[in-house]
Amino acid sequence: MIDEREPGALSESSTNRTVLVVDDDIGIRELLTRSLSFEGFDVIGAANGLDALTQLRSGRRPSVIVLDLRMPVMDGWAFRIAQQADPKIARIPVVILSGADTHRFGEIDAVAALEKPVSLSLLADCLHRVLEHP
Repeated sequence: MIDEREPGALSESSTNRTVLVVDDDIGIRELLTRSLSFEGFDVIGAANGLDALTQLRSGRRPSVIVLDLRMPVMDGWAFRIAQQADPKIARIPVVILSGADTHRFGEIDAVAALEKPVSLSLLADCLHRVLEHP
């Protein structure tokens, strides 16, 4: 189940283990929410880059963002450009999780890039490392 709290309910003072999963596939968002919650993360979801920006700009401040690249409305590339241009959210680390454009992963500024399908334990380990070494 995806966290459906009111926008702004999650703030900078929230736990430092909050993950924003940005993926247009609701099945993937739900799977990641269940799996990462089991690993001790608080998970919120967004269906595309624009949805993610709206949540971030309304006060939601996750510790890390898991970002798909190919999505409707606003893809991961456009999201990342907009995120980096906004000083309030620019420093939130991003982990790419995508099956698209894997040959271009090096072109996007991210702390890590994982290819779909990914082992859920590998993703959890990656997120633990990102949060332990900001």
